[in-house]
Amino acid sequence: MKPGIEEEHEPDAIRRRLAIQRRGQGHLGDAVLGAIDGCVTTFAVVAGAVGAQFPAQVAIVLGLANLLADGFSMAVSNYQAARSQQEQIEQARRNESRHIREIPAGEREEIRQIYAAKGFEGETLEAVVRVITSDRELWLNTMLTEELGFPPQAPEPLKAALTTLASFLAIGLIPLFPFIFASEYPQRAFVLSVMLTSLSFFTIGAVRGHLLNRSRLHSGIGTLVTGGAAAALAYFTGHLLHGLYGTLQ
Repeated sequence: MKPGIEEEHEPDAIRRRLAIQRRGQGHLGDAVLGAIDGCVTTFAVVAGAVGAQFPAQVAIVLGLANLLADGFSMAVSNYQAARSQQEQIEQARRNESRHIREIPAGEREEIRQIYAAKGFEGETLEAVVRVITSDRELWLNTMLTEELGFPPQAPEPLKAALTTLASFLAIGLIPLFPFIFASEYPQRAFVLSVMLTSLSFFTIGAVRGHLLNRSRLHSGIGTLVTGGAAAALAYFTGHLLHGLYGTLQ
């Protein structure tokens, strides 16, 4: 048995772990998506510039312009998506609230059938129904999650957008740093950019694994593989297109 596993399942330890997981998952997806996309997008521009044998200054200008434009575009898209989900959840909450007010018996029966399908029966099932339906907010949240498949709380569009933008810009700058500080050696800067990009992917995955209480090593390697594959695809696509363009000349 893994050392310390008993301590990890003490009531206080479980409470702390669940609290960390709830906090970590709030906008974790937005942060991870923005970070990976920002890193891949900027690295693709850098790789294309290097493949085309452009000066390092061109890679920097193109990379920064692309970083700002794509970061803003992604943040706006994420805002719109989160806002749409928020409106959908709010509408569903209003509908369920009206149903509870107008046809409470029918809504209680829905709760009963939902938990009967989970294996509850007899007095235990009736006790579950009584507990849930005695608290209106709990009742509403249960209907949203169990019947409709929504999270009990709507997302916050502005926070989602800002989280995406911040992670996109912060991590997206990393592939550009070698060119900014070593512009006179573009090939060496590119090698260092590849190394920093790979490290960034691994770190993103490791942080995600830590927040979700999973293996940091496995999560880091998984993100490195998926992000690295996307970056490699961008590089080889740019290299191939440059070759075709040169041939057409």
